Amino acid sequence: MKNYIDKNSEIYPYLLKEISSPPERLYYDGDISIIENTAIGVVGSRKASKYGESIAKKIGEKLCKSEITVVSGLAIGIDSAAHLGALDAGGKTIAVLGCGTDICYPAQNRRLMDRIRKEGLVISEYPDGTPPISYHFPQRNRIISGLCESTVVVEAGRKSGSLITAEFAASQGRNVYAVPGNITSFSSFGTNMLIRDGATPLIVIDDIIRDLGIEPKADEAAPVKLGADEDKIFKFICRSSEVTVDDISRETMMSPEKINGILTILEIKGLIESSLGKIFVV
Repeated sequence: MKNYIDKNSEIYPYLLKEISSPPERLYYDGDISIIENTAIGVVGSRKASKYGESIAKKIGEKLCKSEITVVSGLAIGIDSAAHLGALDAGGKTIAVLGCGTDICYPAQNRRLMDRIRKEGLVISEYPDGTPPISYHFPQRNRIISGLCESTVVVEAGRKSGSLITAEFAASQGRNVYAVPGNITSFSSFGTNMLIRDGATPLIVIDDIIRDLGIEPKADEAAPVKLGADEDKIFKFICRSSEVTVDDISRETMMSPEKINGILTILEIKGLIESSLGKIFVV
């Protein structure tokens, strides 16, 4: 028989019991004890930018270093990045599905789902064999937020499903954070609207952890040493969030050739990434 817990199980999460329509059963695959951990939901757009994915992964890493479990929905984009950030940091993550736990949706996340089964927990309110029907996913989102003390939306378009998760979190009396973005970016429209409507802007990732009454664990990595020109360019990218080579050239008066060489060094040092002509901090 498939593993499951119901509302009478001792291990059934008390936070989930508090929502208006808690699932009668949770079917699972993996380590069910993880469901008792303090957890944060990290969700966002399937059509994520490289910047958004890097932020989601960083959030996953930071949370798990402070022994906080990451909950998301196994979708491509932001969800996948958050799960990977948690796993790569040696932490725990929970994937909440809108189908049976024997079905991988989307199919391209098979490797990630298998890894979560081994190192984390996959759950669903639907029994084996239940297909991924569209209306299951909004229902699934109430479980993501219901398991968590807080939910973070990293990127969201105008009609992103992650906005539904944020609405559930707010209605459940949980904290909602949103990563602010460029007001001209489609990927940031939803998060900026959430901030306008009262969500907490996530400026410093450690704030999510401190708001739980937990002191974030310090980054154990040694500081990266930068030359004068590297430092100048890196600080400009940090201030601007996302720039082009032309932007850097106007700011620093350096030639594009010199800038490209320095950007390559900064990428090798793991400080920045570039995508579609845009450069941003990772």
